[in-house]
Amino acid sequence: MAEELQVGTARVKIRNPFGVFVLAIVTLGIYYLVWYYKVNRELRDAAGIHVSPIVALLAITVGWVIVVPPFVSWYRTFQRIQQAQRQAGLTSEANPILGFILYVIALFFLPLELLYGQDELNKLWRARTARA
Repeated sequence: MAEELQVGTARVKIRNPFGVFVLAIVTLGIYYLVWYYKVNRELRDAAGIHVSPIVALLAITVGWVIVVPPFVSWYRTFQRIQQAQRQAGLTSEANPILGFILYVIALFFLPLELLYGQDELNKLWRARTARA
């Protein structure tokens, strides 16, 4: 069960990165899409990052028709995480290039970017609630 935290007026979840990874595999990618939407929504609502979760989700699903949008969306998602971490004053930040590389690896193997992304988000949400 994910731990819920209050960040400002928004609720965010501290999720087990391995649990996110396993759920994405067990549900054949359905949870992957749910997670991606929720993460972008949390970044928008709790961190004040300008993003449309629906557009981000469409980019990684139907965006495959054009090929480029999923790559851009994932890179920008890691940039958003990094930006939110900077705003929260974290000294160690997510690396968008590493996240992007993990996403490219995931195309051929397993969705390792979920582990990295969720771990970085957990650091962010814990830091934001500790300062509040």
